[in-house]
Amino acid sequence: MLIQPTSDVGVIDKSVAIISALSEGPQSLASLTEVTGFHRATAHRLATALELHGLVRRDGQGRFCLGGRLIELGRIASRGVPLGAIARPVLQDLVEATGESAQLYVRDGNTRLCVEAVESPHSLRTIVSVGTRLPLDRGSAGAILRDHATAIARTWVQSVGEREAGVASVSAPVFDLDGVVRAAVSVSGPIERTTRVPGERYGSAVGAAARAIEVAAGWSHL
Repeated sequence: MLIQPTSDVGVIDKSVAIISALSEGPQSLASLTEVTGFHRATAHRLATALELHGLVRRDGQGRFCLGGRLIELGRIASRGVPLGAIARPVLQDLVEATGESAQLYVRDGNTRLCVEAVESPHSLRTIVSVGTRLPLDRGSAGAILRDHATAIARTWVQSVGEREAGVASVSAPVFDLDGVVRAAVSVSGPIERTTRVPGERYGSAVGAAARAIEVAAGWSHL
């Protein structure tokens, strides 16, 4: 049985419990009843009411699933949340996976602007503060943001000692639903750790982080 926060509005609490249960995957009425702990009639009444509003749908087997209206609402909600805040948990995971500092950049005119950053735990690390502006013509993130064709053609781009001597980086594009590059997610660190082929070490992790940011921002077709 799901344990959910409760308010003074029981029908809202129960409806959220239905949606939470369906976030684990399609559910038959029997399994939905078991997971939520609701009576069969209550689970059916709530699920079909949510279906009417597009928050729940049925799959080909008649099971209840999350509805497409939630995707639309998620996209609307994400517009009010700064991209850096959306990306920060992903960057934290990226630092944990790679051991190197992670940043998120967006293009701002002829520069790239760091909108979020999480530092490596190493004493020798790359430090880029939020709000820092860097050139587009140097560094892997600059390559992603200045050249849309390159971003589409490659899942990641690396640079070695290009923006700053002794520092290497790997960046991947973050696309919106129209296939437009909205940001570049990066890891960077000293060449002595990242080596001169950092893409081989971190490319897959940075690419996965970019896809995770797209999902969190409501820009994924998945």
